[in-house]
This record gives sequence, structure tokens and C-alpha cells, in this order.
Amino acid sequence: MSLYPHFNFNITHRSSSSRARLGLLETPHGTIKTPAFIFCATKGAIKGAFPQEMKTAGTQIILSNTYHMMLQPGGDLVEKMGGLHKFIGWDGPMLTDSGGYQIFSLGYGSVASEIKGKRMNHRPKTMLKITEEGAHFKSYIDGQRLLLTPERSIEIQRQLGADLIVVLDECTPFHVDKSYTERSMHLSHRWALRSLAEFQRCNDGRQALYGIIQGGVYEDLRQQGAAFVNSHPFFGHAVGGSLGASKDQMQAIVEMTLGMLSPERPVHLLGIGGISDIFNGVEQGIDTFDCVHPTRLARHGGALVKAEHWTRYSGSGGEHINLRNKIYRDDSRPVDESCRCSTCQIFSRAYLHHLLKAQEMLALQALTLHNVYFMNQLLQAIREAIRTDSLSTERKKWVKADL
Repeated sequence: MSLYPHFNFNITHRSSSSRARLGLLETPHGTIKTPAFIFCATKGAIKGAFPQEMKTAGTQIILSNTYHMMLQPGGDLVEKMGGLHKFIGWDGPMLTDSGGYQIFSLGYGSVASEIKGKRMNHRPKTMLKITEEGAHFKSYIDGQRLLLTPERSIEIQRQLGADLIVVLDECTPFHVDKSYTERSMHLSHRWALRSLAEFQRCNDGRQALYGIIQGGVYEDLRQQGAAFVNSHPFFGHAVGGSLGASKDQMQAIVEMTLGMLSPERPVHLLGIGGISDIFNGVEQGIDTFDCVHPTRLARHGGALVKAEHWTRYSGSGGEHINLRNKIYRDDSRPVDESCRCSTCQIFSRAYLHHLLKAQEMLALQALTLHNVYFMNQLLQAIREAIRTDSLSTERKKWVKADL
């Protein structure tokens, strides 16, 4: 009997000019058209949006974080409440990560900060140590000493009940040397085998397990990581670990890694969600992406816009406008006149600027809904461009050539 009787990934179209592809990812809670973007409900909620608003904006799938959910409210409580779908009021597909990313971010700083050349040293480090058994850490809520093992990660993800789940791994930072990266990769492989064994022991057909490709920035290690996941019965692949110190290096590592993976399985790129990054990933064959960026950006006054709206007042990445800026104080236009989201249909830039200055919660809600709609429209446009083999032309509408 198949490990994944209620799951299927069917590639419906392949680009003639790149590795880009269209697919249908079937889960017990619905079918996802890929490429797709996964929005982060880290603690069981999308900050600033109701589940139904996410659906109305075109969202196909969301994720929650195993690490945070195990600390509050706990896997036992979520299971008692009928699982994460029922608990949070979301009836579509869901993914949970393993908690391994938090081992990395609480120990060293986030992936996003690393790519930007920053560190998060002002935050208290709660990781105690990593052993063969698992990750020892202190709860950021009450200081309790805890241990997250591969078996425990799978058990919690089973209690949460997401459709797509992930093996436990250690995500190494860029600044460690190759010997550490190699030791960490082999540890992650042993943890992955323990995760797989625990998954098989309790498998009821309602979840599908992804393996993670590690190896840092080293080609030979990435080859070993790809060979490992290819040779074991994971439903899908997730590209993880350090992807380098720059966007160019990240793109090169993703391209290298995708060329090594079994082409019939869905591939997820962990924690990456910039517009240019998505186009780059799609061209290499990435099927799904996740990132907190669209919703976090909204809470800081940022509205995602197409390339034609980028100005010198745009954010550092050029992909958004910052409505806190004074130039929008008397701007009567919507964020984007071509956008059909409820925010752009109702509110002006001037009003959103006022709400932000007045610290009104409505501003964060309105910008969240716009950014969610924007990302879903972006991925819909990408899917159509793959179908018509016009991805490079579509890219110019969303990404400036000089960025």
C-alpha cells in the first residue's frame, strides 16, 4: 500500500525554455495549483486577516509552525480541539514545518537576516545544545527546558494534523565551515530517517512527509543531500539549509540543487518569498514557496506593487512602497489602480498613510489583505506564463531589470 494514498502530484505542463512546470498537488483538504505561495500562520493565525478573507483573496494553502504550536497551546490541546484545521477555522490544505528552523534562528539569527548580512544578536538565544538525541532548548514563554527529537516533532505534527509535514533537521548558518556543515548534514539525515520511521509507524494516510536537502553552499554536500532524499520514500522535497550570503549565491545553489532531485516529486523552497526570488525559483522547478514577508511587510506600512509602481521611495528591495512616507499624505490614488483587492477598491494611499500615522489597526489589516491578494495574483500570473511559455515577458511586469 502506498505511504500516501490520499496524495498525488501531477505535473500538467513543462516549460520549453526552463525547468518551470505546472502541477496539481492533491491533498485531503483540496488540490493546490502549483507553483503556489504558502502564507505563514506561524502561531495558528494569519496576523491581520480572517481565514475566510484569506480564501477570498485567492489563498490556496497556509502553514503553521510546530515549534511555536508545541509551546502554546500544545499539540495535545490542538488534537483535543479536532486538529489545526478545525481549531483555526481553515478548511484548505495546510503545511507544518518541523521546528528545525527555530533551532537555527534561535541559535544564530534568521535566514533572511543572514542573506541581508545582518544578525539578530539583540534577541536572547534559547537554544542550549544539539545532540544526537535532538535539540535541547528553553521555552521563550516560561523558560522551561525542553527537548525536541525527530520522533517528538512528527508526533506533534500528527496531533496538529496538517496535510504536508516535514522531517526535523538542523539548519546551519552560512558562517560555519564545511566540516561543521557536513557533520550537521549527516546528523540531519539520521534525524530524517528517525522522522520517517516514526511517520511510517503512525501513518494513517492523512499526511505526507517532505525530506529536506541540506549541504550549505557546497556542491558535493548538496549532491549527497539530494541523493539521500531521492533514495527514501518521501512524498516531496524541501530545499533547506544555508543558501549563501547573497541573492546571487542563493539562486546558484537552488539551481544546482534542483538539477539533482527526482523530477516527479513536488519541491518546496523553505522561507523564501521575494518577488525576484520566486521567479528565479520557478524557473529552476520550485513548486511551492513560503515566507512571512508579505504579511510582516504590511505591518510595517509596506504595500507590494508591480515594477511600474516602484520609485525612489520604494522599500530597500524595490518591491513595495512604504505608505508611511510623507509623499503619500495627499495621494488620492489606490495602492494599485489595476488591483481588485478590497483595499484598493475602497481606500486611497492618503487614507492608508493617515491610518498608519494614527496607529489604527485597520491600516495593518488593509495592507495585509492587499499583500495577500498581490502574492496570489503574482503566482496566478506565473502559472499562466508557464502555460504559455512567456515567463520572461511576465517577469518584466513584476521585477525591474536592474534589480
